[in-house]
Amino acid sequence: MIVVERIVQQIYPGKNAELEALDKRWDAIEKGLGFPPKKRLWSISGAHTTNTLIIERQWESLAAMEAAYENSFADPDIQALEAEGDAIIKSSRIELYMPA
Repeated sequence: MIVVERIVQQIYPGKNAELEALDKRWDAIEKGLGFPPKKRLWSISGAHTTNTLIIERQWESLAAMEAAYENSFADPDIQALEAEGDAIIKSSRIELYMPA
């Protein structure tokens, strides 16, 4: 079953450049852990503020998603990036969708 993951992040004001640099490093590590490519969208209108980043990716299955995340939880480079991200990302939530 295909799963669409959406991560909704509130970014601290003035931290976009720092986020871009962090995200490039994040992408390189995630690729090696089996994460599929992601699409990044900035909110410009609607329910979210302009400091909201939406990240979407499509997984081939919940099992593939679970395996990649399990690998990431044990990765010291990911843990270091998460610590850096605390000063940039105010909040984050993950939503999962099944295509109709």
